Amino acid sequence: MPLGFHKATLFGVAGVSATGDVVLLHDQDYTNATSVSITSGINSTYGEYIFRFYNINPATDNAEFEFQAGSGYNTTMTTTVFATDHNESDSTAEVGYKTSNDQAQGTSYQWIAKNIGSDADQNLGGELHLFSPSSTTYAKQFYLTVNNMVGSDYTQNYFVAGYFNTTSALTQVDFKMSTGNFDGTIKMWGVK
Repeated sequence: MPLGFHKATLFGVAGVSATGDVVLLHDQDYTNATSVSITSGINSTYGEYIFRFYNINPATDNAEFEFQAGSGYNTTMTTTVFATDHNESDSTAEVGYKTSNDQAQGTSYQWIAKNIGSDADQNLGGELHLFSPSSTTYAKQFYLTVNNMVGSDYTQNYFVAGYFNTTSALTQVDFKMSTGNFDGTIKMWGVK
């Protein structure tokens, strides 16, 4: 899909028609949130949902930002994770598969990013794409990429992909920190 046609909608410009191919369905600023459950708007109207994260800042240093889906937020999933790291002093830079961060038919919350710093200049930004969550025939694929500043002053780019292994429709998604609360903005778009 060409970005030019949908640019205004994707960047949240006011006055965009709600009848287009990309529609902003959720736009909320959160302060001191324990978790964010998006329980409406995820249905068969759209084949893809895009969640964007802006300035996600944990109250607790080195917390993990996580997500799960389904009515009990315990849907079985298989995931793979890799990350790039680079510290401010330029003494360490690496790319690697994060075996301890993925799941093989697990029901836990999936890490979006780990060790997020709680300083004023440390936060997380990125996006999650979820495909065909209303399907009652197929598993639900997703991928995400985020960038965050970890508590020990590294910039880290996380790449996560996987699927929810269920043929039940997924109509809700939950985001939370592994410990403590968080501030930030979460937006959700539906893509036809």
